[in-house]
This record gives sequence, structure tokens and C-alpha cells, in this order.
Amino acid sequence: MQPSLLRRSLRLLTVAFLLVAYSTWAAELTITVTDASGTPLPDAVVWAEPNTKLALPVPGTAAVEQKNRQFLPLVSVVQTGTSVSFPNRDKVKHHVYSFSPAKTFELKLYSGVPSTPVVFDKAGTVVLGCNIHDQMLAFIRVVDTPYFALSDSTGKATLTNVPNGPYTLAVWHYAQSNENALFEKAMVIKADEQTAVKLDINTSALQKR
Repeated sequence: MQPSLLRRSLRLLTVAFLLVAYSTWAAELTITVTDASGTPLPDAVVWAEPNTKLALPVPGTAAVEQKNRQFLPLVSVVQTGTSVSFPNRDKVKHHVYSFSPAKTFELKLYSGVPSTPVVFDKAGTVVLGCNIHDQMLAFIRVVDTPYFALSDSTGKATLTNVPNGPYTLAVWHYAQSNENALFEKAMVIKADEQTAVKLDINTSALQKR
């Protein structure tokens, strides 16, 4: 066999081996989140935190818009260290702020896009408001893991490419009866799995969009 063909064959074998190995240690975890009566809950934050110290990937960026005098999206989830921008798409000015322990900041009265994004460098829940429009409310959950998702309209959230091993599965929703409550469950991920979580929800706190 010619050297070039041999090298190509070896590369293909290496790729095939890595794909097989990856499929055996990376799993998909699907979580269905409902209230106590079994009604699906959208906008639940779901994440899996490894029990061993994890070298986090480089954080990305995210955005929370202001449009029609609302924050969009209502709920965001980001990895610690993520830079979040707050573009104002309205014709009126907004004054975005948070007094939450996980991140306290102010973007004083402005239009357009602030020149500097806000870095969310501490895990926890951040509640957003506007000093000008009291009805504006949104939430950012900051997590110390890259394995996270938001539940959709059917209450399902899917965590993909989760390496096998021991984790703490956590679920949080902004309308929980105890706003500081956090559902946690220890689990060992070995393959694709599905699980269900029920939360105690204060239905009057659910935001209508």
C-alpha cells in the first residue's frame, strides 16, 4: 500500500474508533418537568452538575432583549462567565437592573445596545427588572456546568453529549411556591436516560406571554 493511502486509512480508522468510543461515553438525558397535577411546565431550567471538578469550556454569549416593553426571553440559562447583552428594541428607553446576590448591576436609561455586555460570573438566580416599567420581569439562571437546557411547551428538556459518570441533576422554575427551592437528584449517567420531575408551583406567579 502506498504511504499516502496508508496514512488515509489510518486516519479513517482513528475517526471511526473515536466515534464509537464517543457514542459509548456521551449520553442524552431527557427530563420531563410538570407541576404537582402533571401539567407540563415550560421555562424550567434543568442542568447536570458533575460530582467531580469540571474544567468548564470557554463561556459563550447570550442576549436578553427588550421588546414591546417586555424582556425576551422570560427565562435564560447560561454557564458562569457568560457575557449577556441587553439590546433595547423599543422606541422608549429602559433602565435594566438586578439586585440579586448572584449579580447586582444597573444599565441606566438607554436606547439601542449598551457598548459593554454584563458578565455573569457567579452561579445562582438573577432577577431582572426595569426602573421605568414595573411590569417588566425576567430571570437568568447561572450554572457551573455546560450541560443545561430549558424545558419546552411540553415540559421536556434535553441535555446532550453528557459524559458518563456521577452527577447531581438540578431543576429550578421561577414560579415555584418556595422561590429558593431547588430540586436535586443524584444520578449516575451510563447511557441515554429519561426521567420525570414534579415541582410545587404557585400558579398565580406564572407569567403570561
